Amino acid sequence: MQVILLERVAKLGQMGDVVDVKPGFARNFLLPQGKALSASEQNVKAFEGRKTQLEAQNLETRKEAEAAGEKLNGEQFVIIRSASDSGALYGSVTTRDASDVATENGFTVNRSQVILQAPIKELGIHKVTVRLHPEVEVEIEMNVARSPEEAELQAAGKSIQELAAEEEAAAEFEISELFDDIGSAADDFGDDEDEGPVKTPEGRDDEEQPA
Repeated sequence: MQVILLERVAKLGQMGDVVDVKPGFARNFLLPQGKALSASEQNVKAFEGRKTQLEAQNLETRKEAEAAGEKLNGEQFVIIRSASDSGALYGSVTTRDASDVATENGFTVNRSQVILQAPIKELGIHKVTVRLHPEVEVEIEMNVARSPEEAELQAAGKSIQELAAEEEAAAEFEISELFDDIGSAADDFGDDEDEGPVKTPEGRDDEEQPA
């Protein structure tokens, strides 16, 4: 099926291009979202008459997207999720989650603008592309952690594996300290037993005192 593009569409073409697409893709995506028109003779003539206006509108929206992109690009957003000790999420982080957390932080991002090759299923910092306009893309980061404290550590550059290793080392150190304390207490108890009989003020042993 041939359509005429009303805006740039990734991997298809630029505004005004007449391209061949699968009928299902046209009917379910391009046409209902206003990204294209069927390339009938009448629609091609109508587009030519509106081309200047459409190009002006596209330029304006692109400038707005570029301005918004300058603020959004490089931003990192924290998402708290439950996960196993190995870092596997109990669930996943989706385009809706990314859209929601960006919106909560003062940015206008629609779910359809977030590009994920697959849902995020592990703790860590994940780069995500946001397409604000057909010609404007920016990159943000999703800091997925089990707690705000863990998110801060990940933002500082520590991986979930490093955090787990540090927790294990801390636990081993606490156990070692506990055994050292127990050993010291036992030594002190033994020293008390070896002190022998207590001397009286007269210099004689208590056991030598008359009953």
